[in-house]
Amino acid sequence: MKAQLLTAETGPSGLELTDLDDPVAGPDRYLIDVQACGVCFPDVLISRGEYQMRPPVPFTPGTEVAGVVREAPDGGRYAVGDKVLVFSGIGGFAEKVAAVEAQLLPMPDQLTFAEGAAMGINFQTALFALKLRAQTAPGEVVVVLGAAGGVGVAGIRVAKEMGATVIAVVHRTGADDMLRAAGADEVVQLVDGWGQKVKELSDGGADVVIDPVGGDVFDDALRVLAPDGRYVVIGFAAGGIPTVKLNRVLFRNISIVGAAWGEYIRTHPDVPGLLHEELAEMIADGMRPPVDATYSLADLPQALTDLADGKVRGKAVVLIGAGTD
Repeated sequence: MKAQLLTAETGPSGLELTDLDDPVAGPDRYLIDVQACGVCFPDVLISRGEYQMRPPVPFTPGTEVAGVVREAPDGGRYAVGDKVLVFSGIGGFAEKVAAVEAQLLPMPDQLTFAEGAAMGINFQTALFALKLRAQTAPGEVVVVLGAAGGVGVAGIRVAKEMGATVIAVVHRTGADDMLRAAGADEVVQLVDGWGQKVKELSDGGADVVIDPVGGDVFDDALRVLAPDGRYVVIGFAAGGIPTVKLNRVLFRNISIVGAAWGEYIRTHPDVPGLLHEELAEMIADGMRPPVDATYSLADLPQALTDLADGKVRGKAVVLIGAGTD
């Protein structure tokens, strides 16, 4: 099979498209024909050796797979021909991947393979952050930082499905139409005075802020919370890890919570399935994971470079098999 092999932790330049032996199914492992694989920021970090999971090179990255079961163990939940989503950990940027049943979820019939790959970790993370960690209620105001990124767009769509009013905060220009199409009620540019604008639009302050960005925006973002507000830390795409003086949390009666989906499911392995059931209901009601950029398997290094350089708005997907069928 064709696969992208990371031979050196030098970023996208360390990837080589090569021929590898097919992975092998077994008594507890499925073999999946990969149709599409999502591109996410951890893929960039893992190519640099900067991610918490650091497999020894060489290996094939890629964790957001949509595909078709090619071989299945006896007595398993899935059968040959079933369309599935695979949280593969690594190995997804290839024509085939092997996975145990706990890594598989049924792909909603309404989705193309590209949309299935785009659903991946971003939508799981968004619902995990908004429901389990922030306990967002219908009618609340949700502020989404880094709104033009993959997690940001997923956060907008999921928050709208939960009945929230959504204010998208974005650094990049020219993304307003995309963000409103995703469901944002208001779009605020990340320039001087943005926090005051958010307060005006939210009638004094937001109920929930979800932050996949971190960095210098943190202090101003914390100030837009209303009393009883919840600030959900998802990641640090900007690079810097901010700190906070706890007296600000105490006297303003606000909460700061973490939403590390990948770490949480290590101790709560049933959570992805529960979140998936709710996401599937949202999809049945018309929600679609957006696919904003597509690449071939050969062009994966360019996809990672574009993502790292901020050229991808929303979600990028690598099409490997039929892709859009």
